[in-house]
Amino acid sequence: MTVFVTGGTGTIGSAVVAELLSAGHSVVALARSDSSEQALKSAGAEVLRGSLADLDVLRAGAAQADGVISLAFGRDYGTPEALAASIAEETAAMATLGEALIGSDRPIVSVSGTPWVPGRASTEADPAPTDGPVGQRGRSINALLALASQGVRATAVRMPRTVHNQGRGGFAGLLTEAARRTGIAGYPGDGTQRWPAVHALDAAVLFRLALESAPAGTVWHAVADEGDAVRDIASVVGRRLGLPVESVPEETFGPFGPIFAMDQPSSSVLTRETLGWQPTHPSLLTDLENIE
Repeated sequence: MTVFVTGGTGTIGSAVVAELLSAGHSVVALARSDSSEQALKSAGAEVLRGSLADLDVLRAGAAQADGVISLAFGRDYGTPEALAASIAEETAAMATLGEALIGSDRPIVSVSGTPWVPGRASTEADPAPTDGPVGQRGRSINALLALASQGVRATAVRMPRTVHNQGRGGFAGLLTEAARRTGIAGYPGDGTQRWPAVHALDAAVLFRLALESAPAGTVWHAVADEGDAVRDIASVVGRRLGLPVESVPEETFGPFGPIFAMDQPSSSVLTRETLGWQPTHPSLLTDLENIE
């Protein structure tokens, strides 16, 4: 099928584009810059120029495709205001893409985060959070999934806090960036809180499986590692960078500080059993050994 992809040059998106092409699909990807266009063309994708804010371009991309994978998200989330603006842009884009597919029975796969459930690993049956600093993302996903009743095969792949590749990406990547900036491989609290993780190449396979076969209105978890202690993650970062490993204030991590401090393991048992997804790439702690 021909698949319209937004966010096709990011950590997840570049892996998804490669996975789709290797599986025999055609890809038309959104590109907002010359460098993104060149990267996508080099990968073998066709390009539609525009940004996530160009709603008419998004409609055109969806109109020419057999399916859509929506991955794009704003790059500026260093402050609460910037994060809110990025979420608002994503919300409008997903609504536009979903509306363009009404009555077509074509698939759209969106991306969100695994939920937090006190005292246990979250599962695919748990609802997305709809409050807090990223609650609007949950509400947007719920609205998209509700289009299943209007002839849209809408599904969502929930990503863990860290999507990694060659030691980069996700919350672990932000922790590494903070370590380089502050000179301390820090973690909030006592560091026993757990973060789930997945290799980007494994996540890409799940996006393809959801696109090809997941029923409308369903939610899936791209979780390979159910939960690594943040202190263990920081320990690898500190060792690789030659920095001390210490507890630091939540504020060190900006608007993500309260989320960094949460214990948030997650399970993908249903996803593996139903879609036949099986992660095969290195775990987070192994992959972090690539930090230089």
